[in-house]
Amino acid sequence: MSITEKDAGGDSKSRDSSPLPDSDVETGHVAIVDEPYKDGDEALHFLKNQHNVGALAPEDEKKLVCKIDWMIMPLMWGCYCLQYLDKTLVNYAAVMGLYDDANITTSQFSNLALFFYVSYLALEFPHGYGMQRLPTAKYLGIAVVLWGFVTAITCVCKNYGALVATRVLLGVFESAVAPSLILITSMWYKKKEQPLRTGVWYLGVGIGTMLGSLISFGFQHYYSPTFTSWQIMFLVVGLITIAVGIAVILLLPDNPMSSRLTPAEKVWAIERLRENQTGIENTHFKWYQVIDCLTDPQTYLLSLITITSNIPNGAVSSYQATLIRSFGFDSKVTALLQLPSGAVSVISILTATYLAGRFDQRGLNVVTLLIPGAIGGALMAFLPGESKVGKLIGNYLTNCIGASLPLLYSWVSANIAGHTKKVTMNAILLMSFCLGNIIGPLTFRQEDAPGFVPAKITIIAACGFAAGMAVCLRFYYVWENKKRDARGVGSGEGEEFADLTDRENEAFRYRL
Repeated sequence: MSITEKDAGGDSKSRDSSPLPDSDVETGHVAIVDEPYKDGDEALHFLKNQHNVGALAPEDEKKLVCKIDWMIMPLMWGCYCLQYLDKTLVNYAAVMGLYDDANITTSQFSNLALFFYVSYLALEFPHGYGMQRLPTAKYLGIAVVLWGFVTAITCVCKNYGALVATRVLLGVFESAVAPSLILITSMWYKKKEQPLRTGVWYLGVGIGTMLGSLISFGFQHYYSPTFTSWQIMFLVVGLITIAVGIAVILLLPDNPMSSRLTPAEKVWAIERLRENQTGIENTHFKWYQVIDCLTDPQTYLLSLITITSNIPNGAVSSYQATLIRSFGFDSKVTALLQLPSGAVSVISILTATYLAGRFDQRGLNVVTLLIPGAIGGALMAFLPGESKVGKLIGNYLTNCIGASLPLLYSWVSANIAGHTKKVTMNAILLMSFCLGNIIGPLTFRQEDAPGFVPAKITIIAACGFAAGMAVCLRFYYVWENKKRDARGVGSGEGEEFADLTDRENEAFRYRL
């Protein structure tokens, strides 16, 4: 069977797929790489030099997956937890004296979130190119060290200009974390395993919220006229981040082929991913795959869902302490009352990602998470001022919205094939995340204080629109799968690692 492939420059060329034998995780049969696939996935080139490693029994696969989990998941969780904690430390510092010490206004505080996400957005495409051309885990580790350094030096910032500079640099380096973790997850796990694993490292958001609350509460008991509580908080957390970044550089493998697994385990780790049809890694940047991504309808639907679902997420993450304090609590109680927010986030993330993997339903879970978020916005907006408990519950419910993001990450991992297309889509997804987080804090206007009712109504509207787009995307995938089933065209042998996009590969089916 002859199929058409585009090379790295975008030119079409014909190749014959028949010489490449298939490989099977049950038989341990290793595929041989033929010349027509020289521009395929790095996994193919690795398998070329491997011998028969025998069958992988189901119980052995469970042990292998457990070994992979312990090798990479704690580090991935640590990265995501610290990136969330580090970027939201300014939220805690806001009730620890930052406004007075740095002499900033509410509008300037909103701008700090804006500057962070603008630089975050601007660096997504350069990071996408860099992590395809360079070892992904090393790239991530260096970024963690650099943003840890920026977090640490924030302790010396005592004016608006200095805070702006550190927020810009923090956005530059933190913008590498999510696309790196999405890529790494797709390198190691089957599609049905990806939602829960994405959820596990994304738990860093909820746990980061709880850690931030406890850290803020603890440091508020420290007093010094020269080095304040919020300053030492930034310094300590920044140094911890640097240490984790060094651990990532030294311990996190760049891919299965270069990992600490045994030779047989490396082959098995690769072979078990054939069913994904998305490949593992390819260092050749292919412009035609960029165009494929930019002309794909799912790109724009995923982008719209991400933007609108992150408008309330950005508003709540930046202003959570301010909102709770506006209900009539002092700064120390405000810090502790943010703990349940983290608990709600953790529970919703674990529940949604488990169900998404168990029943292979990402879109329905996204909609389910947006409903309590809209209810939370309504409680905060429309309950009378004396209803502190009701407003507090509403604030906690909005933390369900953030749990939709790991489902969107895993949706991209499952439904975007072709390595260049994947890194391009990851960049677009994270740019959409930034836009939502830029718009969200801007809905909190000085003239609307202390109730900020228009911002809370925006949360309701954004959740409703995002849910509608998620339903549309699910219908699009169902429609596309039915078209492919009707054509009944399969793939050639070995094309699982041929670095084809999901639209090139007729055997590809989209996950709902």
